[in-house]
Amino acid sequence: MTVLRMAAVADEFGRDLDVDFRTVERLIVAARAQGVQLLALPEACLGGYLLSLDGATELDAGPPALALDGPEIRRLISLAGEMTVVAGYCEAADNTRYNSVVCVSGDGVLGNHRKVHQPLNENASYASGDRFHAFDTPVGRIGMMICYDKAFPESARAVALDGAQIGVCVSAWPGSRTNQAADLAEDRWKRRFDLFDRARALENQMVWLSANQAGSFGSLRFVGSAKVVDPGGDILAETGVLAGMAIAELDVADALDTARRSMGHLRDRRPDAYTYAVGAAGA
Repeated sequence: MTVLRMAAVADEFGRDLDVDFRTVERLIVAARAQGVQLLALPEACLGGYLLSLDGATELDAGPPALALDGPEIRRLISLAGEMTVVAGYCEAADNTRYNSVVCVSGDGVLGNHRKVHQPLNENASYASGDRFHAFDTPVGRIGMMICYDKAFPESARAVALDGAQIGVCVSAWPGSRTNQAADLAEDRWKRRFDLFDRARALENQMVWLSANQAGSFGSLRFVGSAKVVDPGGDILAETGVLAGMAIAELDVADALDTARRSMGHLRDRRPDAYTYAVGAAGA
């Protein structure tokens, strides 16, 4: 029996990289003190997210663009040490900016994902990624997604079919822009955020970590709600709408075996039946 202790974070991050790294270091130190082996930090935790999603890019130059092999990611690697850490950042590559998430340990970069699905006017600030994949880490095989990626079942299914035992989705998921709830815990976009987390875990019978920004940035008010979900879609730990760290432990291999033993959602697929009618929405 090999139990994995894992944590997902909800916290505030902004444009100042030094301040962000102090927050990251504080979180890693706190997680290490509690025996955490896998830590998921939010989307854009290195440099902050966008001030708004209305496409008004002239209001802000956006987050600093960082190279995957640059000093900032090396700093994250150094902080991670023996821990496996997932963190969102703005990636600079080939004169293009991507909304990306990196997975590191003290040994270096283990995996990198560029956000594929872009909500509203996010494409005014970032280019889109074009693939989902899983990769091996010291804590198991992981597949990563960013925020809106999880609204599409194909995203999590792609990494599950690539052997991911753990799905990690990092977000800067805000509350609703219209008909805002006075109590963020009752916000309809928060409800969707939580539903997607549980559904993606259950339909793929995989462990799911969901990290998210908390607090406010620009015109956005984030819903927090970091959580760890088991392969049955049950929430093992969550932060609520405030900043915090959701910590849970699980024998991942045993949990997957148990969930998939009788009704194996991946095993029982019928790809030959999944066809689309001509003229179907989005076809």
